[in-house]
Amino acid sequence: MTNDPMTTSAIFHPFANITPKEIVPGFTARFIHTQNNTISFWEVKAGSTLPMHSHMHEQSSFVLEGEFEMTIGGETKRLTTGLYAVIPPHTPHCGTAITDCKLLDVFSPVREDYK
Repeated sequence: MTNDPMTTSAIFHPFANITPKEIVPGFTARFIHTQNNTISFWEVKAGSTLPMHSHMHEQSSFVLEGEFEMTIGGETKRLTTGLYAVIPPHTPHCGTAITDCKLLDVFSPVREDYK
């Protein structure tokens, strides 16, 4: 149906239309920004490292494919599809892709720096 209002509204969007951005070497993401959150879909190459950093945002991190090692507030864990992490605001964290990975991060509030 070409006249279906749901296919032309601001509710549904093709994921393929989101331009990927490389944030640090080996970390490429597609970002969705809502009123209250930023959702990032990452593709990460094995061996790529995200340096230690912190930010004002609460972050929930999920591994969709692969294995990703994270250090959060001094504690290190290897994340796979059965484990996720919730990172409180202002908590130092970093990570390394053990294998090629697909990750999902949800940030609240919106990451203006990723727009």
